[in-house]
Amino acid sequence: MIKAAIIGATGYAGQALLGILTRHPEVDVMHIGSRSYDGERIDRVYPLYRGTLDDTCQNLSVRELADSADVIFLALPHGIASAQIDEKVLDKTVIIDLGADYRLNDVNIYEKWYQVKHESPALLASAVYGLPELHRAEITQTNLIANPGCYTTCSILTLAPLIQAGLIDIDSVVIDAKSGVTGAGRGETLANHFCEVNENIKAYKIASHRHTPEIEQELSLLSDKEITLLFTPHLVPMNRGILSCCYAKATEDLTADKLAEVYRVFYEGEPFVRLIGSASPETRWVKGTNLIDIGVTFDPRTRRVIAMGAIDNLYKGAAGQAVQNMNIRFGLDEKTGLDFVADFPV
Repeated sequence: MIKAAIIGATGYAGQALLGILTRHPEVDVMHIGSRSYDGERIDRVYPLYRGTLDDTCQNLSVRELADSADVIFLALPHGIASAQIDEKVLDKTVIIDLGADYRLNDVNIYEKWYQVKHESPALLASAVYGLPELHRAEITQTNLIANPGCYTTCSILTLAPLIQAGLIDIDSVVIDAKSGVTGAGRGETLANHFCEVNENIKAYKIASHRHTPEIEQELSLLSDKEITLLFTPHLVPMNRGILSCCYAKATEDLTADKLAEVYRVFYEGEPFVRLIGSASPETRWVKGTNLIDIGVTFDPRTRRVIAMGAIDNLYKGAAGQAVQNMNIRFGLDEKTGLDFVADFPV
């Protein structure tokens, strides 16, 4: 059994991770970490665990857990993990960071966008961006996995085949994305109150969202030059889910068959990618799963490709992908503990 510890287990992503790991046949959750609920039983914080899990939350550090845990999941805000991880920790255990501290390869870009000092920049060279569809081989070889952001997972996977095949003008990429409210975390803020969110939709962090450089970094690796794109996120009144609609000028006339073949070849054998042709993906069909549904079409009138992706931001966009990374790193079947079918209606 893999001995797993979760730090930040009482946030939305941390709780989703706990729920997956408690059902995982190869994992023993040996630590449920929380600073806010230190000393509280988890079934009192989240009554969904009544009768199944009554462990007490504890506020232990990464260094305290490194000697006993095979893997430590960090579900923490940015700027915290980089101060807690060092080479000694990584010599003892695998770290899967659901935060942003090790996602960007350039420390200057990280500090510019996140406005905090990175406390362990030397570790960036050994960190692997944990998007299995792009970096599976590297994930098997590292003890520091940077779990991608939710918007980024959806947007990168939706666009990657087009970028690699050179089918779109990389200077024309526009991403219009929508997220459920859990993407903002469980902390109390006015903008996330029911009366502020219900019956409303709004764009936010226009031209300034911190996932932008992450998307640009990963798509640039698939291209022959640096990509700069426009990314606009929106908040919609639903609990969970992300829909990314991506637009770009085509570099040639395209057909539905050509697009379908490009995506089929790129994602052949990927267990969590569902290609739905030119249909429009919907968040309800991926909610509660580690799947991404991708649809793509060509508009001959405007000579633009419209690629669309849908994920559950708490699963493929956070906790599910973290477990997928763990499975790969420890040599398990990638789908272990993650072969969920969406509930409907919900």
